[in-house]
Amino acid sequence: MSLSPQATKFSPCTSLSQMPPCPLPSHQVSPSASPVCSSSHKMPPVPLHVPTECVMSLFPRPQVSPVPHQAPSMSPPKPPSVPCVPHKPLNAPIPKRPSPPQATTSPQATNCSPRPLRATKCPLPPSARPPSLHATTFPVCPPGVSTSPRPRPAPMLPRSLPAPPMAPLADLYHLTMAYALWRTGRHRDPAAAELFFRREPFGAAFVVGAGLGQALRSLGALRFSAADIAYLRSVLPSTTEDAFFDYLCTVDASEVTVTSVPEGSVVFSRVPLLQVKGPLLVVQLLETSLLCLVSYASLVATNAARFRLLAGPEMKLLELGLRRAQGPDGGLSASKYSYIGGFDYTSNILAGKLYGIPVRGTVAHSFIMSFRSLEEVQPRVLSPLAGGEPMDLPSLAESWLQRVCELLGTPSDKPNRGELAAFVSYAIAFPQDFQGLLDTYCVMRSGLPNFCAVALALHQLGYRAIGVRLDSGDLIQQSKETRRVLRACGAHFQVPWFGSIPIAVSNDISERSLEDFIREGSEIDMVGVGTNLVTCPLQPSLGCVYKLVEVNGSPCLKFTEEEEKMTIPGIKAIYRLYDAAGHPFMDLMALENEPSPSVGQELVVYILGRRGEATKVRPSAVEPLHRMYLRDGQVCEELPSLQEVRSHAQASLSLLSPVHRQLRDPQPYLVAVTEKLHLLLVELQHASQ
Repeated sequence: MSLSPQATKFSPCTSLSQMPPCPLPSHQVSPSASPVCSSSHKMPPVPLHVPTECVMSLFPRPQVSPVPHQAPSMSPPKPPSVPCVPHKPLNAPIPKRPSPPQATTSPQATNCSPRPLRATKCPLPPSARPPSLHATTFPVCPPGVSTSPRPRPAPMLPRSLPAPPMAPLADLYHLTMAYALWRTGRHRDPAAAELFFRREPFGAAFVVGAGLGQALRSLGALRFSAADIAYLRSVLPSTTEDAFFDYLCTVDASEVTVTSVPEGSVVFSRVPLLQVKGPLLVVQLLETSLLCLVSYASLVATNAARFRLLAGPEMKLLELGLRRAQGPDGGLSASKYSYIGGFDYTSNILAGKLYGIPVRGTVAHSFIMSFRSLEEVQPRVLSPLAGGEPMDLPSLAESWLQRVCELLGTPSDKPNRGELAAFVSYAIAFPQDFQGLLDTYCVMRSGLPNFCAVALALHQLGYRAIGVRLDSGDLIQQSKETRRVLRACGAHFQVPWFGSIPIAVSNDISERSLEDFIREGSEIDMVGVGTNLVTCPLQPSLGCVYKLVEVNGSPCLKFTEEEEKMTIPGIKAIYRLYDAAGHPFMDLMALENEPSPSVGQELVVYILGRRGEATKVRPSAVEPLHRMYLRDGQVCEELPSLQEVRSHAQASLSLLSPVHRQLRDPQPYLVAVTEKLHLLLVELQHASQ
């Protein structure tokens, strides 16, 4: 499959409910999380547009010009505005809640009263409801539960797919703390928290921030269904007041504001990736889901970026990690965020379908081992590309094998005839996408001669083989020997393109493997990476944290003797400072109300980790790092497509100074605070002591 995503555009300050949900298989959505309201009417499926062409090969066809990839459209149709609607499944996107209708004398308006706060069951029987009422839904509280009005109506936020069994995805202590806050009347106190990591992974100096778009979309899942409430009643102490569960029915993210670095940006330790503002109870409830969505995504994207930096711009990288990943969700996330980090293709067809990532693949040893002789090849004939009389391809390949063996000095009885039959069968099925896996038996005595024979037979009929793969042994030496044989066949049989057939390798490829490939001058054109990419064995967790920095307008501080674990108080503005060469050299955190630094201005800053020493810097360029993506539940910044995020990640990496981009013993990147923020930090430290 050859797809690429297109940007999904949003108007500034439009409702988050107009964002397309993250598409994942419906079997991953728990029906237990659905609201109690139900309807006998079935929702029509949202159409999914997927191109019909499926490229099953590892390498693109050489004679076909590349076609721009196009992503499937995931945006649900906008439903008509209606005041009363029944339930639909969680795996269907939930559009924006319609505005309450104005006073009217129409019969429909009098039969279904508007609900500016939450849904109740529609009084109309299903047979009497107009068809448009089956296009959307709102959450409902359990039967018999009455909910006190919210201070102000809020727009409905969409559920994000995959919807967790309980929304939000949270730890138990978030609910016990929520109850304690509610009991003390502090649940609606304005608060702010930030998500960051304390140390870069893999011994590097940078991280590629990822998962931020999905984190934003996940806010739509911050809603408790009837099943959620029933479950929470069973796990919270019996002394928990019923009114608290009534309140939970009204909780959503409609009062949440989020600022973030653009997804794909290079980020550094202690600098917030996300800043979240809203009611204290809601801000705390978001902690685990945001950490879950950002930590692994950023870790995998960073790991993929390291492979890309080692491979260089020319070598193609193929992600093969689905079977090695931590479950199907981990495999899907790894495919998506490896692509952001710089991989070119994935073998994961679901990731290709959902995200528009170009898909590539070869053949397995099992396919080759399933053949024993050329007599098993059916059908046997293949028509020339230009048209004409079909020819018996097994016989043609056998005759070419004799000539290839004579050229290579290999006895003609050495190549495995079952392997030859497998190659011929695959060539008949995919004459324009033929490729060979060479190491099932012996690369030099069997796999390579058999491949050359079939590829030359196809060439005689007007077709062109597209690649070979090596999956075991000394990959560097085998790639050199394979290239030598391909060039010899191309020269001897006067097939100019034969010597440049791409060579792909797999087999537990690591960073060290790539370094060896480059250092020893291998002939490898494409590398498939699985386990060492998606499982991140060098560091399995990024260690992101989510810390409170302000409550009721007062900055707060977590004080500890370990300076690394001490938080930096207050809501911040963050700036990236550039030197005269155009490389970023420092990220500067300031209080939100401080004036922005100017180009050429001498700044007094305090670099974190230097025990309060003041330093003066003069930036040649200043970039505000955070953007506001959500204001009170409303989308205020266009979300980029996956391809745009990937391009931004590569551009962000390219701006790094070589001393920060190098993967072994890099120079630490500087993160500092302004003088005003430093004084606040010192003041709160003294108060804590």
